[in-house]
Parts: sequence; structure tokens; C-alpha cells
Amino acid sequence: MSFKQPNHKNQVRSSHWPIQQLPGLSQEEQAQLQNCGITTTKDLIKQGKTAQSRVDLANKLQVNLQYVNKWMALADLARIPGIGVQYCGLLLHSGIGCVAQLAQTPTHRLHQQIMRLQVSTMQRRDLCPTIDVVEQWSQQAKILLSSQG
Repeated sequence: MSFKQPNHKNQVRSSHWPIQQLPGLSQEEQAQLQNCGITTTKDLIKQGKTAQSRVDLANKLQVNLQYVNKWMALADLARIPGIGVQYCGLLLHSGIGCVAQLAQTPTHRLHQQIMRLQVSTMQRRDLCPTIDVVEQWSQQAKILLSSQG
């Protein structure tokens, strides 16, 4: 469900994904979300805009609010085209919880956090995105935030 980006450096469009592609969701959780009319990450972000709407959604799904907040963070990070569903979980586990936080975190520090996570969990340094890729994510996050203003 991704699409080609225009060749404008300062134009980044949000990517949206089928809810089944969001990492860490069980089949049952996916079905519950779909029963609430949430079939894409865009739907999830729309329904969980405020703290109160996230509480309401958690109650409706009969799950801990912590899960809804995690899904919201993953969906928010997945909006960045360079991250998508492939890297949103990696960023969340590296301590980045939203697009705004990604835009504010120094690239070199974030790259070190990701490297530490990859080495400690997978014992694999080679799976870590390069610092150039992390810088691209940061730039895309800044552009995405400024275009929403």
C-alpha cells in the first residue's frame, strides 16, 4: 500500500498500512480492531487522536490501555515512508514513541540506540540501518510534521 514519492525533497506523504501489517498484533487483536471499523493504520490514528479516545477504544476492545498506546505509536511511526511497518517496531523498542520525538532526536544518538538494541537482542550489528538511513527518517519526520502545521 506504499506509493512512489514525487521527486520534491520537501514533500513527504504519510504512508498508511493494512492493520494486519502492524507488528505485534495477534489475530484476535486484528479482528477486534476490524470489528471497531479500524482496518488501516490511518483509521487507528484517527480513532485514537486524544487520550480520552484511546481510553474509550481500550474499553471497547477490553484490552489494557498500554496496548492501544503501543499500537498508536507503531501506527504513527509507520506513517514515515522510509520506516513503514518494517522499522516502526525497531524504533519503538529504541525509545522513539512518535514522529515528533523522532524529528527531535539527534541522528547519531538514535543510531547508537538502534545499534545497541540490535546487538543486545540479535547479536547482529549488520542488521542495523546505516546512519544515513536514520538521518533520512529524521528528515522525513521533520517534513511530515511541518506539512501538518
